[in-house]
Amino acid sequence: MSEELIPENPEQETEENEAEEAVKQRKNGLYPGISDELADNMKSGWADTEQHGLQPIAQAEHTAARRAALSARFPGERLVIPAGNLKTRSNDTEYAFRASTEYAYLTGDQTQDGVLVLEPKNGGHEATLYLLPRSNRGNGEFWLDGQGELWVGRRNSLSEAEQLLNIPTKDVRELTAALTEATGPVRNVRGHDPSVEAALTDKVTAERDEELRVHLSEARLVKDAFEIAELQKACDATARGFEDVVKSLDKAEATSERFIEGTFFLRARIEGNDIGYASICAAGPHATTLHWVRNDGDVRSGELLLLDAGVETNDLYTADVTRTLPINGTFSPLQRKIYDAVYEAQEAGIAAVKPGATFRDFHDASQRVLAEKLVAWGLLGDLDVDKVLELGLQRRWTLHGTGHMLGMDVHDCAVARTEAYVDGVLEPGVCLTVEPGLYFQADDLTVPEEYRGIGVRIEDDILVTEDGNRNLSDTLPRQADEVEAWMARLKG
Repeated sequence: MSEELIPENPEQETEENEAEEAVKQRKNGLYPGISDELADNMKSGWADTEQHGLQPIAQAEHTAARRAALSARFPGERLVIPAGNLKTRSNDTEYAFRASTEYAYLTGDQTQDGVLVLEPKNGGHEATLYLLPRSNRGNGEFWLDGQGELWVGRRNSLSEAEQLLNIPTKDVRELTAALTEATGPVRNVRGHDPSVEAALTDKVTAERDEELRVHLSEARLVKDAFEIAELQKACDATARGFEDVVKSLDKAEATSERFIEGTFFLRARIEGNDIGYASICAAGPHATTLHWVRNDGDVRSGELLLLDAGVETNDLYTADVTRTLPINGTFSPLQRKIYDAVYEAQEAGIAAVKPGATFRDFHDASQRVLAEKLVAWGLLGDLDVDKVLELGLQRRWTLHGTGHMLGMDVHDCAVARTEAYVDGVLEPGVCLTVEPGLYFQADDLTVPEEYRGIGVRIEDDILVTEDGNRNLSDTLPRQADEVEAWMARLKG
């Protein structure tokens, strides 16, 4: 008998016996039914594909350390961390699944419907990963169900997943009953799996669950060696994506910003899992819109392209890099003046990133430089720089904060406490972006007409080190002359 017909445990055998009724067919299918002969035929004749002797994934040692730290923080409490479920895009099509950051961080797994449960035991916790097993051959799920193996691909068996992830596994279909019967204190990461939340509805509180979510956000503030290597990999792939874009700017001029978007996306899919966030491919006045992701505008020679994009690695760590490029390869004098101001602000910001500095220091350093430029250009009347900064008047043209934490989420650690994040102190292993910008809206009557419609941002991914910082994205040029020379070289 083939492996797929052998239950992995008695519980699974019971469930398969109970599930012998064929999977419901799609409405309006071309076949009116399934003959007994076809159903029997599909149950047999399949090779044994079970994999044995698998080696743990590269980050298994790191995920184990992360779970141990979590266990120490919440002794004696059951902790439930779901991966999440598929989300419908339209009718019977779904968005590509992306596991919750908390789940992937603690397991290295990326499969839908998975749930990590840490059960209190012997003064610590025992981890169990609840997963979907291989799709059922007994009831036809593997070929009839839209999520069956012949439709969307093979899942790992529970045994295979256990070997790869170094975590004991169980069938996730057993979980809700187990959670319903659970006693003692429980915490759950909410917002990912409604069935888990329903099973725990009388066992958890919003306040305690939020404490768990906040802790997991803060745990990611300092990256381990695996994470740093992944972020470097993401930045290196992103740099190659930017090179691809420069090489194809003539095609973008003949089409639209979407050619730029598609060009970078190709690199992200070749070298990683996906883009880490919707790419901003903002040409001309679109560069003054901070999150321009429609990417349907014209690309015109003589204007600037603000490209903000990042490759997400196969282990879900993303880069976040921005370059503002002259589409024809050469900055005009005014474009260069504004670009140089932003470059100088970024240099000041990067210099302020070091151990012992506060998170706000690099923002303040960059904003001061930009305020000085705006005052020098006569855009703020007779006010001095200190008064401008006190009143925040520079924000009309700088708009956003100068950076954020970076990791598995492009805006990583987002629910960390304020005292641990924006009011926190930097230490080695923290990774953040430094991204000052100046944006002169096309309808801004307070600036000279020639400024209007120009937007410039320069963004790099900075790792705090023992003696300062390291720019993970420094293979991409930033200084104006270097940008022009780089573009000329790529365009041949």
